[in-house]
Amino acid sequence: MPVTLDEVRELDRQDPLAPFRNRFALPEGTIYLDGNSLGAQPSAAVEAVNGLMTQWRDSLIQGWNQGWFDAPERLGDWLAPLLGAAPGEVLATDTITHNLFKLLGYITEGQGRARPVILSEGGNFPTDGYIAQGFCRFGGFEHRVVPEGEALDAYLDDRVAAVVLSHVHYRTGRLRDMAAITRQVHASGAEVIWDLAHSAGALPVDLAACGVRYAVGCTYKYLNGGPGAPAFLYVRRDAQDRAWQPLSGWLGHAAPFAFEADYAPAAGVSRFRTGTHSPLAYAALEASLALWQEVDLVQLRRKSQRLIELFRESLADCLDEHSIADITPPETERGSQVGLVAPDNGYAIVQALIERGVIGDYREPGLMRFGFAPLYLSHEDVWQAARHLREVLAEGEYLAPRFQQRGAVT
Repeated sequence: MPVTLDEVRELDRQDPLAPFRNRFALPEGTIYLDGNSLGAQPSAAVEAVNGLMTQWRDSLIQGWNQGWFDAPERLGDWLAPLLGAAPGEVLATDTITHNLFKLLGYITEGQGRARPVILSEGGNFPTDGYIAQGFCRFGGFEHRVVPEGEALDAYLDDRVAAVVLSHVHYRTGRLRDMAAITRQVHASGAEVIWDLAHSAGALPVDLAACGVRYAVGCTYKYLNGGPGAPAFLYVRRDAQDRAWQPLSGWLGHAAPFAFEADYAPAAGVSRFRTGTHSPLAYAALEASLALWQEVDLVQLRRKSQRLIELFRESLADCLDEHSIADITPPETERGSQVGLVAPDNGYAIVQALIERGVIGDYREPGLMRFGFAPLYLSHEDVWQAARHLREVLAEGEYLAPRFQQRGAVT
């Protein structure tokens, strides 16, 4: 391997982010390279959830006036500096799926339904396309798909209302030029909704500088909010009071406890609330976001790219021999993951690695994904993970029948 163990240990000694590792609860003997699917647990999350349980026991329904009710707005403000947003522009709520639907309805109503086409990207994470299809089916719009790898130019015209795009592609890890594409879409008269699922917490994001008006994202990947943690929705302040959003639930009402017969949307970003949320989920997320207030995103980005290069350099001389393609984009065009394609054996290779304590994930067809979360990954972790992968390949461990059995979740 081109880098020695002593050299990577020296990198860890010089790492300014190394102290964060002790603030996560990781299983002994596990190297976790799947933080791009589910982040590791912050140690403080256990105490936070236990504290919420105690508050529920002691305060009962009074807890809603003791921090539960305003959690979507409060944690949205904690998220804002990680996204280049201002206070009052981010709401922690629901799921990406719900939030995309809300924004599509909000945008198209605000346009007076003058533009009948919704664009989504081919090859994107399926839910984004599914929601665009469903919204169009029930709303009377036309859904069009921009084929993966093709430029938007040929698909933008005066019929397009909105474009749904991922900032970092979930399979390839490719990072889009947010500022340039936002300008392009806005110049056509359409709106763009950015999906930040694989960029929030993985790299610096500056929605304000890029001129973005609408975005969604999740907090359970790089932001470590816990399984199914609340997603978030961003609406720039000057775009917040233009229309209704279609999921007009009671907590998005201007006066929810007036119990009025007719809906009136709340002012500002609160109109994008829908129904009652779980304070338990917000407690775990709040513990993680408190930690994230201390993170230097420039240092985070620098380390993530060094970890990626260390992993790739450590594998470069063995991938061709096993018919594995490295589809990871160059540094300036990628997020924080490595993609390796093994068409026939990708799933089995990942399972063999998991048995060794190296956790990555698999996506059809043939893609082995490895996410690099710098707050709890060391350089030595990455070096050891590459060593394990080399051994799994060299010894043919993945050919064992037990690694061919698939679970419901891959």
